[in-house]
Order: sequence, then C-alpha cells, then structure tokens
Amino acid sequence: MTRPFSVSLKPGERIFINGAVLRADRKVSIEFLNDVAFLLEAYVMQAERATTPIRQLYFLIQAMLIDPGSADSVRKSVVEIASELGVDASSELGAALDHVEQLVDGGRYFDALKVLRPFVAECLQGKIKDAGKQINVRLGNRLISKCNVDDINVNQLNK
Repeated sequence: MTRPFSVSLKPGERIFINGAVLRADRKVSIEFLNDVAFLLEAYVMQAERATTPIRQLYFLIQAMLIDPGSADSVRKSVVEIASELGVDASSELGAALDHVEQLVDGGRYFDALKVLRPFVAECLQGKIKDAGKQINVRLGNRLISKCNVDDINVNQLNK
C-alpha cells in the first residue's frame, strides 16, 4: 500500500477515477488510501487540441486512463507515435518517449502523462519542432488523424 494522497476539488470540478467521472457539487477533499488511476479535469486535453504528434500521444494515453476499456486498442497507436517521434527527437525527448512506452506497457498511464506534460508545454510554446507534423494512427480498426481524433471514446469529457 502507498501513502495516502489527497486531492482538493472546487465546486463543479470533475475528476476521472479508474474510468469513472465524478463531479464535486461543493469544495471537497478526497483522500486516496490505495493506488488509483485518476486525472484532474485541469489536466484533460480536449480532442481538438490533439493536433501534433506529442499532443496526440498525450491524448491517447489520457484516453487509456479515462476509459480503461479502450487501453488495449489504443496501445499500438501509442507505440507507433512514440516510435515515430523518437526518430528525429532530441536525446532528452527520446529518453522521455522510451520511458513513456515503458510506463504505458506497465499500465502506469498517469505517470506517462506526467513525463509528457513538459514536452506538451514546450510544443505549445514552439520550443520543440512538433507543430508542423501530423501522424495518422490507428485506434482499433479506425484511422485517427487531425480531423477525427475526437472519435476516441472519451465522450465523458463533454458531459
């Protein structure tokens, strides 16, 4: 068992816990007493923002965390994007992508997102050359591209 971990939510804020979506009706603190996969609403990337490979990678791993049932079908796409990005990546990004792949293989999606967050931020600030690329990947038997990345089953985000 790990140490207890507390999260504070504002009124109306959502949290995604092991595939469930919870909304706080008032300010509340939640203490997790065991290992749990969760994602705060503030860290959720909307589908329309997944326009570059790094952001697509973040979005797909996020989908695995939010909808654990989709994890197996998404895993191949995560590996494809990470491998494609790793070809031209700096040594720092390449090492991070290798670590992300290991974390995803181990089912540690939250930790994989934590590793990617700084690179997503750098991508948004134009500090890394990711903005002009678009990688088409498969989610199960569907092709995911810039135009239809929102087909991924994370419709809980829009509720």
